[in-house]
Amino acid sequence: MTTKVLTLVANPNNDRPFSSIVDQLVASLTDAHVEIEKLDWLALEIACDLYVGKDFSLELITEFTDKADYCLQPKQGRKKKLMLADMDSTIITVECIDELADFAGLKAEVSAITEKAMNGELDFNEAFKARVAMLKGLPEETLQKTFEQRVRLTPGARTLVRTMKANGAYTALVSGGFTFFTSRVREITGFDMDDSNRLLFENGKLTGEAAEPILNSQAKLDNLNRLKAELNLQTEDVAAIGDGANDIPMIEAAGLGVSYHAKPAAEKAADASIRFGDLTTLLFYQGYRAEEFIR
Repeated sequence: MTTKVLTLVANPNNDRPFSSIVDQLVASLTDAHVEIEKLDWLALEIACDLYVGKDFSLELITEFTDKADYCLQPKQGRKKKLMLADMDSTIITVECIDELADFAGLKAEVSAITEKAMNGELDFNEAFKARVAMLKGLPEETLQKTFEQRVRLTPGARTLVRTMKANGAYTALVSGGFTFFTSRVREITGFDMDDSNRLLFENGKLTGEAAEPILNSQAKLDNLNRLKAELNLQTEDVAAIGDGANDIPMIEAAGLGVSYHAKPAAEKAADASIRFGDLTTLLFYQGYRAEEFIR
């Protein structure tokens, strides 16, 4: 009897139709005596579910992992009731602090610290304070300029949030970035709430400091646990998605923890990864069909 579902979402750069790749995979699994109860296309040539037995192992699809994003999970309870998402390089395509630093002529220096922090090579709080200090003296209007000129939604972001909300899920944007940006991204995507760090100003310029306490990985995890309790949910009801070391605790605490075009440490911690596709991949992982998407 089927107990697991393997979801496959096509790598957009495949050199042949995804259906032929899936057919090849099915044949390979059949040769390995894997029982497949059903093949169900969620979006033709884009995403499908394979219903397999409890003993199925991802080692059986090793030769196909460059062809698709994939997620193996129990077939029950796939549609999550709570989603927490990182913002920078996940829901949006940039790191806001790096883009702010560009207006100060310090993007290279700040980006280098950001990269190390996302890889887990630096203490987040210390790295955060060091980068914010480098922004001291920037005019307050630089934030609006950064939002208008640099911030772009990741493909599928709005669809992910709208579709989950339309199906009763609560959505939270939790970021080690800044409230100026999370509040605006929340507004244009439809997240139910946002939580992040507040920059401090004096005489219309950044002071080089942010309000305490700093929203770090523990704060993201605290948000997950608080919302799960408030909404009376179980761990398996929760999805979390992010790309850096700061997201690992909430990714590990979620029923479905997903890394998005992530750093190696975050990808290793995740139940499933999105390496090729856009954010609608997380909808396919939950069993949503393309015609159910709210765009």
